[in-house]
Amino acid sequence: MSRGEWAAPEHVAGPEGPWDAVRERFEEEGWAVVHTTWGQWLTAALLDPQLRTLLGRDWTRYRQTPAPAGRFRFAVSRVVMKYLAAEVLQVSPDALDLAYQPGGRPRLRGLGEEVHLSLAHTDELIVVGAGRGGPVGVDVESAARRVSFDLLREHVCTPQEGALLAALPEPERTDRFLRLWTLKEAYTKALGQGMRRRFNAFGFGWDEHGHTVLAEESPAARTWVFATHLVQGGYLVSEAHRRPGTVETPPRTDPHALEGTGLSPARTLSFPGPGGSAGR
Repeated sequence: MSRGEWAAPEHVAGPEGPWDAVRERFEEEGWAVVHTTWGQWLTAALLDPQLRTLLGRDWTRYRQTPAPAGRFRFAVSRVVMKYLAAEVLQVSPDALDLAYQPGGRPRLRGLGEEVHLSLAHTDELIVVGAGRGGPVGVDVESAARRVSFDLLREHVCTPQEGALLAALPEPERTDRFLRLWTLKEAYTKALGQGMRRRFNAFGFGWDEHGHTVLAEESPAARTWVFATHLVQGGYLVSEAHRRPGTVETPPRTDPHALEGTGLSPARTLSFPGPGGSAGR
């Protein structure tokens, strides 16, 4: 298994980086994910004399956003996206033209080499993913967020996922349900479908190592890599990547089943404490 499938997102505290690890990961794996807070970038972004050029077609939306917090978050998230794309492409950020597909998925216009982008934010945290040769999706939620499994089970879970989670005690069930939700958000964003695809229409399983896989047997399913990490002490960041230039591997044996993993349901669905990662 490659390093990128295990590595946590990189923390980039401002326009100056650090970017070396981000570029290295993108070159080695074909994707990279960064996280930061809009407060860390705010001063540099707002004082940048090139802010209007950096925002490009987003300048009007930025100026028309009434609430200051929402306006600043919007500006910083787009600047971080531009800087990440510029670093992996080795061009100037103000040379990039950011546009959006139907449904809001960000994309870069007019590039010979296609780079896929994904953006997520909650509270102060901003997460941006970039992928080459295959789509990328990211999602983030506060690990402290409480959601009702009973109310949302039928909308989010397949029957197998629901049964597995129902067998777990609280608060483990809520924690792992939130993790599953962010994984499904990341995957549908990578597909460009977002909330338009019903979350209970597809599921996840776990391979013999406890890593998250799509619960279906198809060559396309085996091209995807998933990860969930805990960052900045309290945020779950889930990623979905389709491997660039994937070489097909033999089919997995029943990714629904836990019996063949040698792991208990709690171990298979668990994620570690601060600084760790799981579900890769």
